[in-house]
Amino acid sequence: MTTKSIDIESLKKQAVIFRRDILETLEIAGSGHPGGSLSAVEIFLTLYSYQLNHKPSDPHWEDRDRVIVSKGHVSPVVYTTLANFGYFPKEELKTFRKFGAKLQGHVHTKVPGVEFSTGSLGHGLSFANGIALGARMRSKNFKVYCVMGDGELQEGSVWEAAMTSAHYKLDHVCAIVDYNKVQENGPTNEIKNLEPLAAKWASFGWQVLEIDGHSIEALKAAFDKFSETKGKPTVIIANTIKGKGVSFMEGKSTWHGKAPNKEQLAQALAELK
Repeated sequence: MTTKSIDIESLKKQAVIFRRDILETLEIAGSGHPGGSLSAVEIFLTLYSYQLNHKPSDPHWEDRDRVIVSKGHVSPVVYTTLANFGYFPKEELKTFRKFGAKLQGHVHTKVPGVEFSTGSLGHGLSFANGIALGARMRSKNFKVYCVMGDGELQEGSVWEAAMTSAHYKLDHVCAIVDYNKVQENGPTNEIKNLEPLAAKWASFGWQVLEIDGHSIEALKAAFDKFSETKGKPTVIIANTIKGKGVSFMEGKSTWHGKAPNKEQLAQALAELK
């Protein structure tokens, strides 16, 4: 179990900074994915500030915990997190999606701190399993975290991977579902209903922790529970709000993959004080 201390109020203020960074990055780029990035802020912030064993000064440190971002289109929140934790200069966020720049639209391994290059959804958990099995074979104790979107849970490859995790009792694997309930083309329950989601994961042999994904306290408690659990993988179903923190973006599929213009950015930043 982690012994790190955590300052909840400071992290709540940091979450506001993350959201402002994400929106400013997107406005400069003129494209990108704000909805799922804003919904995952507390997930990434709590993971990197509290739970994760990592060294920003040495991204390839052999004993680091691994974070597999399966929903790689939320690169704005990933890059914002990595920049704020010192993996690369924060100034580089201004180059997001620019031709020839390192920070492209989907996360990829040329960016310090990124473990998995993405494009098609539904593959991250299988990759996480492979890393976890390799760690076991080499008697390594690091943990593997896989951040997924809810829309990608509609893909069969995810459930094949879920069976694998449970079959091999990969208790050092933690899946985190950003359950904001809205995907690119509308509400997930209208496109392909995921419920009963917790029961599905449990039936596949996972420990299921369903929480408020915007509560740093709840995320901390879930990570603590994962660290204590032996014999089965853990999934944290983090109930979140798409576009969290910006009133005109919250719960709207139209903000899945559209950057704010200057006027919309000003309105959003005024709300995020």
